[in-house]
Amino acid sequence: MFTLPAAFATAESVDVTALITASEKAAYYAGDDGRSDARMMIVDGQGRKQMRQFTILRKDVADNGDQKMMVFFSRPADVKDTVFRVEKHASLQQEDDRWLYLPALDLVKRISAGDKRTSFTGSHFFYEDVSGRAVSEDHFTLQSETTERYILKASPKTPDSVEFSYYVVEIDKQTTLPVLINFYRENDENYRRVEAVSVETIQGKPTVTRSKVTDLASGGYTLMEFRNVSYDLGLDDNIFSERSLRTPPVQWLK
Repeated sequence: MFTLPAAFATAESVDVTALITASEKAAYYAGDDGRSDARMMIVDGQGRKQMRQFTILRKDVADNGDQKMMVFFSRPADVKDTVFRVEKHASLQQEDDRWLYLPALDLVKRISAGDKRTSFTGSHFFYEDVSGRAVSEDHFTLQSETTERYILKASPKTPDSVEFSYYVVEIDKQTTLPVLINFYRENDENYRRVEAVSVETIQGKPTVTRSKVTDLASGGYTLMEFRNVSYDLGLDDNIFSERSLRTPPVQWLK
């Protein structure tokens, strides 16, 4: 069973830096690499539904550091063969690099830093939600705790780069996974929610297998399910190159 590091095992000795570092690692850096099949169900405020299906490949350069990611879409037909590529940089001095390959136009579109908090292929997830927001981008303070969770407030170090004023994240004490995040505007309006709906242990690692993002203003939401999750596959660096945008590594997409 996963247990908390002694540095933040009790209320009197909570090390916030250690806590958020462990939480980031649990959420985005499990194993040296990983693969999963994902399905998104997008539901708008009127109840209309859309579906997206894709495979995610991920490789870490360093724990809580730089990371590479590829997302290969397979369904529906209008997004089939679309590919999302990420080179994540942990340093605040270097923005993450993100590209989207649009097969109908045979076009590689670079996603600017200003677009990282915009809709990921029509869903309520943002591009940044998929690749992960580095904890180095925010200031964290412990607000309170329950028997099961630590509750922290996070404020952006560069407020002009994001649409939120702050967010409140609840971290599960047993797994250190962030299980609930509520985003607020300057007037304290809670307008957006990200939550872990289901968590399973896979290869000894606590893993979110269902997550949900809700637009609290419209009532729309997107539910994402992860299947066939596996870690430490020995994925080659070549998989995460520009070449894979047009020539996907089919052996890892079956």
